[in-house]
Amino acid sequence: MVRRLSARAETWPLAKPFTIARGRKVAAEVVVARIDDDDEARQGWGECVPYPRYGETVAGCLAAIEGVRPAVAAGITRADLARLMPPGAARNAIDCALWDLEAKRHGCRVWDLAGLDPPKPTTTAETISLDTPDAMAVAAARLASRPVIKIKLDADDVAGRVAAVRRSAPRARLIVDANESWSAALLIAVAPALADLGVEMIEQPLPADADDVLADLPAPLPLLLCADESCHTRADLDRIVGRYDMINVKLDKTGGLTEALALVGEAGNRSLEIMVGCMVATSLAMAPAMLLAGAARYLDLDGPLWLARDRSPALLSADGRVQPPSPELWG
Repeated sequence: MVRRLSARAETWPLAKPFTIARGRKVAAEVVVARIDDDDEARQGWGECVPYPRYGETVAGCLAAIEGVRPAVAAGITRADLARLMPPGAARNAIDCALWDLEAKRHGCRVWDLAGLDPPKPTTTAETISLDTPDAMAVAAARLASRPVIKIKLDADDVAGRVAAVRRSAPRARLIVDANESWSAALLIAVAPALADLGVEMIEQPLPADADDVLADLPAPLPLLLCADESCHTRADLDRIVGRYDMINVKLDKTGGLTEALALVGEAGNRSLEIMVGCMVATSLAMAPAMLLAGAARYLDLDGPLWLARDRSPALLSADGRVQPPSPELWG
C-alpha cells in the first residue's frame, strides 16, 4: 500500500468578530491534511488550527506535515506518528486523517475501530464573545433558549458582564472562560458572585505557568475549575490533580484523536471530569471530537457556528444540539 500525504491552508471568514481576553479574530485560519490510499482510491481527511498561544503558525504546521510525508507514504501507524511528532495542531490533522482513511478502508465508522459506542446527538455550549455588558446581554438574548452558554471574559467587570448575560438568559446553564486573564485574588473575589448567578464552572482563570497557587486556595471554591491551557496531554495530569476539577480536551492540543482518547481514559482514572472543546474551525475539525462526547460533562463544539459559511457536508447543529458526523464529512 502506498499513501500520499498533502496539506493546504484555508481561510474561513467569520460571520462576526470573535473576541477573547487574548485578542480578536475575524477569520479561522486552518490547515487541512489529506491522505490518499492509492491502492483503494480512498481519502482520509483531518483539519487543525495552528494556535499562536502555543507557538504555532500556519507555515510551521504545513512544514511539519511535509516533514513526515515520507513516513506516511511508507505506512506509518498512529503510534509511530506520536513518536515522530510532538502534540499539537500538525499531528492532529494527520492523526485524524489516518483514522478517517482506516475507517473507509474497513467499511466501518471510526467509533467502531476505536471500540466506542456510536455518538449520539449531544448538547453543546454556545459562546458569547467578550464585549461590553450591554452587547453581551444582546448576544445572550439571542441564545436565551440554548441549554448551555459559555461566556468569554477578561479581568474587567467580571460579575457585571455575567449578570448582564444572566438577565437576558435566565434559564440557561452558564460556564465562563477567562483565557488565563485573572489573578488568584480576582478568582477568589468573584467566585461567590458568579456561583450566585448560576455559573457552574470557570475555565482556565489563571495563566498556565502561574496556576500552582490553585493547590493552596484558602477555601474550596463554590464552582468547578477547568484546565484548558494548563492541560494538553496525559503528561500534564500529575500537576492538574489537586488544582482543577476537570480538563478541556481539544484535539489540537493533544495531537489528535488517538491521544485524546487516552487522555480521557487516564483523566477518568484520576477522577477528573471532562470538557470537550474546540478552536474556531469548520465541521471537519469538530467531527472527530464528537467521539468524545459520551465522556464529557460539557461539550463545546460551536466553532463552525461562528463562520460565515461552513464546509459541506457539515455537522448539523440546531437549538444547542449537535448531531454526529455523516460518513461523507469524516469517519
